[in-house]
Amino acid sequence: MATIFKRARLLNEQGEFISADIKIDEGRITHIASHMDEDDHDEVIDVNGQFVAPGFIDVHVHLREPGGEHKETIATGTLAAAKGGFTTIAAMPNTKPVPDTKQQMEWLVNRIRETAHVRVLPYAAITVRQAGKQLVDFAALKEAGAFAFTDDGVGVQSARMMYEAMQQAAALDMPIVAHCEDETLTYKGCVHDGAFAKRHGLSGIPSVCEAVHIARDVLLAETTGCHYHVCHISTKQSVRIVREAKRAGIRVTAEVTPHHLLLCEEDIPSLHANFKMNPPLRTKEDQHALIEGLLDGTIDFIATDHAPHTEEEKSEGMVLAPFGIVGLETAFPLLYTHFVEKGVCTLKQLVDWLSKKPAETFRLDGGQLKVGAKADFVVIDLHTTQVIDPATFVSKGKNTPFAGWTCKGWPTMTVVDGNIVWQKGRE
Repeated sequence: MATIFKRARLLNEQGEFISADIKIDEGRITHIASHMDEDDHDEVIDVNGQFVAPGFIDVHVHLREPGGEHKETIATGTLAAAKGGFTTIAAMPNTKPVPDTKQQMEWLVNRIRETAHVRVLPYAAITVRQAGKQLVDFAALKEAGAFAFTDDGVGVQSARMMYEAMQQAAALDMPIVAHCEDETLTYKGCVHDGAFAKRHGLSGIPSVCEAVHIARDVLLAETTGCHYHVCHISTKQSVRIVREAKRAGIRVTAEVTPHHLLLCEEDIPSLHANFKMNPPLRTKEDQHALIEGLLDGTIDFIATDHAPHTEEEKSEGMVLAPFGIVGLETAFPLLYTHFVEKGVCTLKQLVDWLSKKPAETFRLDGGQLKVGAKADFVVIDLHTTQVIDPATFVSKGKNTPFAGWTCKGWPTMTVVDGNIVWQKGRE
């Protein structure tokens, strides 16, 4: 049975609002028109003039399963994704066990099929157990369903290991996705090596620890021809290196998180670990460089780095608590309120950074709202204000620095393959 979503507000190619009905059948968009008559057999859903955007795509999500189910599961994490308007996410491999063998990847693919609410693309590790000592079997993991390769959570410390990984990935036309951090330069820090660290007597993580890995890796990518993608870029030096690499024709792409766009070290109010993430919140100058890099295309898109932890773990304080915050359920409202509403970017730019750009970067079937495309989209109330309250999160993780912020732009319905996977009021 076909379904018609009536009275939707869409954006055209010029970024202007238009009114339209959307018809979907067998998981695809079959018709978009200013008005269409429904047949007796059609299901009709009236979205009442709300904004409809392509489903968001997040290539940097920690689902914690297997091994960390007390923090998150595939089921809870993907429901959080659906609530945030994300229809496709990519699951990072820092789990227990790590998806570093064909058998473990096959288990993960089956578990996703059984329990996920949205589409999940599983990463495989670059090295066995993410230990940086031995490369995985790239071909076997690709065959088993790996989306790309990353050791996210740790940087690949050996240049030779990364070089050989890129050679193998390039031969398979697969991306290498990198957490960039030279461990000899982190000084066991818990925040940025800046004013906040000095004021509180904390060991700081200098910006250079990220930038030197990116500089190393773009040269390796140039040599191997590999698609090299930089996770959660955070410093002005890193932005400069990526910009220059792109000008040189090197196949490098990069992502930035909402929290690095919206916050800097000056915004950390206390030693509460909900402000502890890796990479850490940097300087105001770094924050401005990230925004500039996103606007000029140096940074390709936005990814949340959704990283749930228990309240008990985060209560251990800035030094001892694990790095990471959640982000799936708040990303769009935060960025719509503080970027679009304040004129930093247009609504079309924001939607593209969350949907079209990640799809283009990783050659995914998605990220567009057009006839023939997957029926993956999100319905959003752009007008109602709501306070961010972690108690309402469907994610197991409540660890956010944005509690109490008032935002507009809240998803009310998320559709994947033509099926409603989340709807406000029907949780």
